Amino acid sequence: MSSDNAKTKADKPLSAPQKALRKLGLTRDIDLALHLPLRYEDETRITRLADTREGEVAQIEATVTHCEVTLGGRRQLLVTVDDGSDTCTLRFFSFYPSQQKALAVGNRIRARGEMRGGFLGRQMMHPAFHAAGGDLPTALTPVYPTVAGLPQSYLRRAVQSGLARADLTDTLVPESLHEIGLQPSWNLREALSFLHHPTPDVSLATLEDHSHPAWQRLKAEELLAQQLSQLQAKRERARLRAPALRPATHSLHHRLRDALPFQLTAAQHRVCMEITHDLARPVPMHRLLQGDVGSGKTVVAALAAAICMDAGWQCALMAPTEILATQHFAKLVSWLEPLGVKTAWLTGSQKTNERREMLALIESGEAALVVGTHAIIQDKVVFKNLALAIIDEQHRFGVAQRLALRSKLTDGEQEPHLLMMTATPIPRTLAMSYYADLDVSTIDELPPGRTPIITKVVSDTRRDEVIERIRAQLTQGRQIYWVCPLIEESEALDLTNATETHAQLSAALPGVMVGLLHSRMPVAEKKAVMALFTSGQMGVLVSTTVIEVGVDVPNASLMVIEHAERFGLSQLHQLRGRVGRGAAASACVLLYSTGDAPRLGETARARLKAMAETNDGFEIARRDLEIRGPGEFLGARQSGAAMLRFADLATDAALLAWARRWAPVMLDQHPALAEKHVQRWLGGKAEFLKA
Repeated sequence: MSSDNAKTKADKPLSAPQKALRKLGLTRDIDLALHLPLRYEDETRITRLADTREGEVAQIEATVTHCEVTLGGRRQLLVTVDDGSDTCTLRFFSFYPSQQKALAVGNRIRARGEMRGGFLGRQMMHPAFHAAGGDLPTALTPVYPTVAGLPQSYLRRAVQSGLARADLTDTLVPESLHEIGLQPSWNLREALSFLHHPTPDVSLATLEDHSHPAWQRLKAEELLAQQLSQLQAKRERARLRAPALRPATHSLHHRLRDALPFQLTAAQHRVCMEITHDLARPVPMHRLLQGDVGSGKTVVAALAAAICMDAGWQCALMAPTEILATQHFAKLVSWLEPLGVKTAWLTGSQKTNERREMLALIESGEAALVVGTHAIIQDKVVFKNLALAIIDEQHRFGVAQRLALRSKLTDGEQEPHLLMMTATPIPRTLAMSYYADLDVSTIDELPPGRTPIITKVVSDTRRDEVIERIRAQLTQGRQIYWVCPLIEESEALDLTNATETHAQLSAALPGVMVGLLHSRMPVAEKKAVMALFTSGQMGVLVSTTVIEVGVDVPNASLMVIEHAERFGLSQLHQLRGRVGRGAAASACVLLYSTGDAPRLGETARARLKAMAETNDGFEIARRDLEIRGPGEFLGARQSGAAMLRFADLATDAALLAWARRWAPVMLDQHPALAEKHVQRWLGGKAEFLKA
C-alpha cells in the first residue's frame, strides 16, 4: 500500500460503532478479547410452545399466522405464531417497518423471550427474533456490556475478531499453575474462548460466581499483572537516588523529642524508626503511614521533618483542605518555632503580598518547612532544596498532583523522599494488592487518655431528645458538632440543610453561640468561626463535612451526624473521630431519616450497624471493603492504577497470595514473559504506579 493510501485510510472518520468501541476503551485486540459477557442467552435449543412454562425464557420456531398494527389506545404490533403444538402472541410496542415486513404472514421465524400466560393465552413481549433456518448454535450467546450506538451484533463480531487476532501466547510458568489447581493445558486462549462462548451444559452458577476454572485462570493472570507492575515500580524507584538524611547528635530531631509534652506510644516509636531508617538511605522513601483517627500521625511527620531539616534540606507538608493545613501549621509551629525553625505557609486564598513573601522564604531556603494546600505544587513555588514531601490524606490527591510535588527537587539527578499519610486504615488485602509498591507503616494504638466514644443510631423522629442531650452537655461546659450533608436544599434528595439546622438550633438553644461552617464561606469567615469554636466561646458548631479531618477540639464531646445513612462508612468514622479527643466521655449520634420510607436500605443499615459496634478503624475499614469494594479506599490513586476488573479481593485472597509469590520469580527468572504479561493486561497504565 502506498503511503498516500495509508494516510487516507488513517484519516478516514470513525463510524458511530467504532467511536463507541473507543468510548469503552476497546482499542487493542487484547482489550476486545478481555471484554467479557455480562450474561448469556441460550439459543442452542428449540422448545415446543406446548412445553414452555410461564416465566421461563424460551426459544421457539413457528410460522406467522396473523400480523396487524392496532391503533386503539397505544399503537402496537401484534403477531400470532403457530408451531403445530400451540399458538403464541408476540407483542411489540416499538417497531420498524422492516420488522413488520420480516413478520409477514407465512414467514417462519425463531423468537426468544420470556413466556407469559394469562386470559389471552401465551404471549412474548418484545422478543428477539430472526428468520428460521440454519443450524442452531452449539454455544451460549454472549450479551456484552455496551453503550449507545454499539449494537450487540456489531460488538459480538468485533470481540470475536479481536479474540482471533490477539496474541494470547502463554506468559505464565506452567509449574506455577499447579499451586492453584489449574491445568497448564487450560491456557488463556482456551479460557477466553470458553467464557465468550460457553457450552450449554456448563453450570451457569460457576459462570455467575466466577468459580469456573476459566474464570480462575483469568483472575490469576490479572492479579499477577498487578503484582508484577507494582513490583516493577518499586524496583525502578530503588534505582533512583535521593538525599541520605541522618539525624545528628543533639539534633533538632532529638530536641523536638525532648520538648514534646507527651511520650510517644510504642507504635509511634516503631514507625519513627522505620521512617528514620528509610530517610538514611540514598534511595527515595515511598512510605504510607496509616493510623486510626487521633493515633498521632502529625507528630511522627514532625519528627521526620526534623531529620530532613537537620541535614540542611527543606521539607513540605501538603494537606487537601485549608482547615486541615491550618491545623497542621498551628501544631507544627507550636512544636518547632521555639526550636528555631522558620515555617512558611502557602494556600490558594493568600493575599498577594503575603504570598510573595512566603515564596521568597521558600526559594532562599530560609523557610526549612513549608505547610499548605495544593498551592505548594504550583509552578511559581521554587524550593531551594526539597528533600522530603509529606502528603496528608493522600487518597484525596491525584497521581499528577503527587508527581508534581516530587518534581520540586531542583537537583535533576535526585528525587525527594515521599511520606504519605492516611487516617483511613487500609485492609490487608488492599495493602497487598493496590498498595504493594509501597512500604506501609501502621500506628495501631491510640495515645493514653483517649476516651472510647459511645455511638448511638437514632431515628430523626427523636430529634427533640437529641437537642435535650445537647443542652445537658452545654451545661457541663462541653461543646458539640452537628454535621449536615448538604448546604442547600436539593430537589433530588430531601435533606435538611446546614443553614436550616443552624437556624433551628439557634432558636432551640437561646443564649448559646451556634456557629455555621461550610465550604462556600469566604476563607476569613471560616477561620473566624473555627477560632471561636476552638477557643471555647462557641458552644455548637453546625457544619458540612469540611470538619471531617484535622479539626482538634478536645472539649468537644458530642457529635451529631444528620442523615447518617447518606455518608460512607470511612467518612462516618472520620467525623466521629472529631470527638473523644479529651478526657471527657464522648458520644456520637447517627441520626437517620425515616421520611416516607422508614426502612433503611441494606447497605445503609450495614454501615450504621458497623459504626455502633466498633470504634476500631481497622475493623471499620475491613467492613467498608466488604460493603463497597476497593474503589473509595483508593481515591484518586485509582486514576492511575487500573481497578481489578475480574478478581475480587474479598473472595480471591488465595489467588492474590499466589500472585505475590510468583511476581518476583517471574521478574528475576522470566523477565521477558513478565514484561509481555504486564503489557497485555495494563498497557501504559502501569506508568501511573510511579506516583
